[in-house]
Amino acid sequence: MIDMYVKCGFTRCARKVFDEMPERDVVSWTGLIVAYARRGDMKAAQDLFDGLPVKDMVVWTAMVTGYAQNGMPENAVEIFRRLVDEGVEIDEVTLVGVISACAQLGASVYAKWIRDIAESSGFGDGSSVLVGSALIDMYSKCGNVEEAYNIFKGMRERNVFSYSSMIVGFAIHGQVHAAMKLFYDMLETDVKPNHVTFVGVLTACSHAGLVDLGQQIFATMEKYYGVAPTPQLYACMADLLGRAGYLEKVIRLVERMPMKPDGAVWGALLGASYVHGNPEVAEIASKHLFELEPDNMGNYLLLSNTYASVGRWDDVSRVRKWIREKNLKKDPGCSWVEGKNGMIHKFAAGDVKHPQINEIKKELDELLERLKGIGYQPNLSSVLYDVNDYEKRLLLMSHSEKLALAFGLLSTDAGSTIKIMKNLRICKDCHIVMCGASRLTGRKIVVRDNTRFHHFFNGACSCRNFW
Repeated sequence: MIDMYVKCGFTRCARKVFDEMPERDVVSWTGLIVAYARRGDMKAAQDLFDGLPVKDMVVWTAMVTGYAQNGMPENAVEIFRRLVDEGVEIDEVTLVGVISACAQLGASVYAKWIRDIAESSGFGDGSSVLVGSALIDMYSKCGNVEEAYNIFKGMRERNVFSYSSMIVGFAIHGQVHAAMKLFYDMLETDVKPNHVTFVGVLTACSHAGLVDLGQQIFATMEKYYGVAPTPQLYACMADLLGRAGYLEKVIRLVERMPMKPDGAVWGALLGASYVHGNPEVAEIASKHLFELEPDNMGNYLLLSNTYASVGRWDDVSRVRKWIREKNLKKDPGCSWVEGKNGMIHKFAAGDVKHPQINEIKKELDELLERLKGIGYQPNLSSVLYDVNDYEKRLLLMSHSEKLALAFGLLSTDAGSTIKIMKNLRICKDCHIVMCGASRLTGRKIVVRDNTRFHHFFNGACSCRNFW
């Protein structure tokens, strides 16, 4: 009965049956835990899990996977630690769940830890395509695309998932030539590309501004490879054209779509409108997004920021009024960086809670003064508030990635790479600071924002200022 209610999505009914059962087996507990996880109610899932007297591998896996799929990687890792400590047997599904969590965290210390466990469990020797593909994705998202490629090369068998994971990995690191070479190498094998493969290929083209190549591939996917364009692939094309500034071409692409455009397609157009400062096109995209995703705070913010980028402050106020009326909450910008001991340190914009905040601010002040000596001037257009220039400079100094950079300089060995993860798009001013800091300090700085990786070294970025 519980299984039937769970499959139909009637979680309350399943819980009522569960509560009335005189005796419950682990299958009943697990089924309900999975149902709560699918709904995103991990508190209810955790409460049930804690009350389960005897836990098997399946229910442990359900918790690890549930936390990972709901964007709570720290919790997934903690559950997996408990699983390991209790000596529970580990299978491929459990490993893939925690590897996904480690990929979200983007911390190399976790990558090494889970790789060691995978190898000791007999799944890290290249024999498991499932685990190997997950490890490729993890290392790519932890900023180590070289190690991801080493895993790929060491796999005894490769399928479309391993090829696609590696192509996507190259793409998000801006290594377009490596991504395209691997794609063409794949075509020489018996492995056939799928839509995920082409997401990686088009993403590589998008990050490098290869509009003609991307259009050619998109136009021939179905004819030569049997892959029909999906909404996700249309979103990739909208991103490719939009990043390059072809906003009208995006609109024409959307008009020719054989299916109704989804939020990802309109979101790509809205994001491009912000990058290129085009509020008229932003209004077209946002109108559709407000219908499709009425409670998505990010869409309102992008429209507001587009207005702000061209100084239309009355329109900014109007959008922010809508946000207040709908009682939407903004996800605060945050960045995290690994300290010398592998501990992850998180920073929010304007953070004052870190125990070393005074040292961090001093380090940042000194860095910015040195940058001014080589010509740095704050990019005040990166502040999307109608305040004076002095206040804009103060706001820029408090950006979370700058605080993370200063902490990285303080807490890691000279000459080591500083890796910073950020939940939002890096702003132009922070990008300039990262370039200058890499030149002044001789350090390589890697920043993962919500779109791609930026590798800063000797005053330049791998994105070539196109992102």
